[in-house]
Amino acid sequence: MKDLKYLLAYSIPLSAVLALLWQGWWSWATVILAFGIFPLLDAIFPASTANYSESEEKSRLSNHFFDMLLYLCAPICFVLVYFYFKTIQTGGLATYEWLGLTFSIGVVLGALGINVAHELGHRANKWEQFWAKAGLLTVLYQHFFIEHNRGHHKHVSTDKDPATARKNEWVYAFFFRSIAGQYISAWQLENDRLRKKGLSLFSWENEMIRFTVYQTAYLLVVVGIFGWGMLPYALAIALIGVLLLETINYIEHYGLRRKMLPSGRPERVLPKHSWNSDHEMGRIVLFELTRHSDHHYLASRKYQILRHMEESPQLPTGYPGSMLMALAPPLWFWVMNKRLPSAGN
Repeated sequence: MKDLKYLLAYSIPLSAVLALLWQGWWSWATVILAFGIFPLLDAIFPASTANYSESEEKSRLSNHFFDMLLYLCAPICFVLVYFYFKTIQTGGLATYEWLGLTFSIGVVLGALGINVAHELGHRANKWEQFWAKAGLLTVLYQHFFIEHNRGHHKHVSTDKDPATARKNEWVYAFFFRSIAGQYISAWQLENDRLRKKGLSLFSWENEMIRFTVYQTAYLLVVVGIFGWGMLPYALAIALIGVLLLETINYIEHYGLRRKMLPSGRPERVLPKHSWNSDHEMGRIVLFELTRHSDHHYLASRKYQILRHMEESPQLPTGYPGSMLMALAPPLWFWVMNKRLPSAGN
């Protein structure tokens, strides 16, 4: 029964359903839940550092319940996006209502779309990789599948990684550097892969070209069904989802650096190179993303068995609260910079 706690992750899309149905100030329901209620609950409930035993890990790995929770997320996102467009098209909404709905759907696409795509993108199964790419479609960020797996995990906590925030770097500057850097890196990684295989860069074998076609086709379908007036809304919810991801990227490795070895290569990725949070609500609703050190230590470990690691640096609160703090850079620097020495820097 305790495994059913992950159903709470679906409270995020459920709040978006209520926002679409009831509108008014309910339009902001998902935003209030994610960045009002969840941070409060993280502050109230104690963090848990407990890990599962080896036998418990085996049991959880054989339980398909954990995977099914992930497989449903991309379809849920598609359904919510469709009804969001229908609601906007119907009209009659006040400015605060369509703004609230846009932010609410954007949060869903970040929390359920990109976050779950991140988890499934590390799986070797092509079916799961398909759902990872599907979850990235509505945020127009499918290149994340390439760059995160083949770039970020290799270069994390070094200056070669655009998704690693530097000490005293404002999150707003990080947005531009990370988004542009990851896109460029994805093209370079795919070009390198094709060149090694002796394949043409300008072919259907180039996944970046395929992603560009898929995402363009998605936008054209939106325009074909709902008209050109819906294009800005499609771009807006994608941008909000992406900024949610990039804020998470910002807090996950802020100021942490791997030492350079005499060989000129960085030391291997260790638990001390990722910030963690053991606060329960953030862990549950983000499918254990907050136990990020273990994820980087062994990217193939499924979310339901990620471990607390004593040597990993800890955030002062859960991910939702930390993300809010990051949006106020002076406060973030004041809280986090004094934690950096304890992180081994």
